[in-house]
Amino acid sequence: MYQEHFGLNRPPFKITPDTSLFFEGNQRGAALDALMYAINSGEGIIKVVGEVGSGKTMLCRMLEIRLTDDVDVIYIANPSLSPDNILHVIAHELHLDVTDEMSKVSVMQMIQTHLLEKHASNRQVVLFVEEAQSMPIETLEEIRLLSNLETDQNKLLQMVLFGQPELDVKLSQPQIRQLKERITHSFYLTPFPPDDTLQYLNFRLRAVGYKGPDIFNQKTASVVKKYSDGLTRRMNILADKALLAAFSEGSHTVTPLHVKSAAKDSEFKTVANNKITYLAAALILVVVALGLGFYVGQLNSPQEPSPPEQKQDVAKAKADVLTQKVSSERVVYEENRKVSSVASSKASGRLAERIRNTQQWLDTATDNHYSIQLFMARTSDADKVEAFLVEAPEILDFTKIYIYETVVNGRTWYSVLYNDFVTQDEAIKLLDSLPSSLQASDPYLRRVSALKKDSLRSN
Repeated sequence: MYQEHFGLNRPPFKITPDTSLFFEGNQRGAALDALMYAINSGEGIIKVVGEVGSGKTMLCRMLEIRLTDDVDVIYIANPSLSPDNILHVIAHELHLDVTDEMSKVSVMQMIQTHLLEKHASNRQVVLFVEEAQSMPIETLEEIRLLSNLETDQNKLLQMVLFGQPELDVKLSQPQIRQLKERITHSFYLTPFPPDDTLQYLNFRLRAVGYKGPDIFNQKTASVVKKYSDGLTRRMNILADKALLAAFSEGSHTVTPLHVKSAAKDSEFKTVANNKITYLAAALILVVVALGLGFYVGQLNSPQEPSPPEQKQDVAKAKADVLTQKVSSERVVYEENRKVSSVASSKASGRLAERIRNTQQWLDTATDNHYSIQLFMARTSDADKVEAFLVEAPEILDFTKIYIYETVVNGRTWYSVLYNDFVTQDEAIKLLDSLPSSLQASDPYLRRVSALKKDSLRSN
């Protein structure tokens, strides 16, 4: 509504993470560099803690973009997974052919074998666990066991836990001390101070095309800091509403009154002027600054380059291994594709319709959105999927059911999904409200970007 008034190309303060608007101030850029160093070092478990709306998800998305192409990232976005399900979910994210009937020991063995193959191909696998503070202790312990998978020199699976401060409280419990002892790098995302708040607000505006004098000044930024607690999500909400208020008055400058009006509409509480709080925050900033300085220093320290011949040999070996693997998978896939085509030819009109609509959806869906993986079925068991589609309209919106074919170890499967969610919170809320008949299949969240990769494997 106000974009044309201020000369903006797109909304500057959407609350969904937009990596093109990543702000490196308030140590966010240094934290990203230090996290990349910690992941590349391949040792232990990494922990990132911050309040709700402090920018953990944005940092997670930036990591995925900045990590090199030889790093495979998998996500666990559903914090309510039970310890009996977590290994199966991780195995599925790795595209392993596991079934619900398989024991945890068998699944763990398949994961280890797969990670050894990745390591032999000079590829690194990183597991991102979001909302880790909500995971049951028993589930976190299952994840901890994965950190035991290693060669003589390297960990086979690197882990990054993203969570709210309650994660530190959970990790302080005696029964999970083994996990805490394996955490080698910890990062805390501190709230924005007034100066960084001002830079953040004006940075976002100019990043989307604003050309004029600063819309926010130090006084208005201080009011934004006061009502937002220095949390980026709240800052975005306040700034968006303050711009709307300025637009409604025909003004090109945001005043403290506009921000206060936005805060009242958002029902944000002010921050008490507590000296102890500020001292504690200052202490945290010093500790984090020292830690980040060390890691960034290590990252920037000169290293002896590898001889050109050695780099070429390694690159050639990687290419040969990957070429052989792709070729063998393609042969197996084509054989199974023939079997799959027979089953697909028998698919009902409902199933064929959902497959067509799903491809159209995936072509336009946003990568950082979420969907719910309801279940998977072999393409040879198309009748099971058809039976589900007949009954589904009684409990689900039929138009939001998505189905695509994917390939796991050369076998073709139907992947059955539900809905497209802008935020993880929305997806978790609906996931928890699914009827018991669907909960029995242990549904869980999937990132749309991962779904697109799955779908591409079957094309």
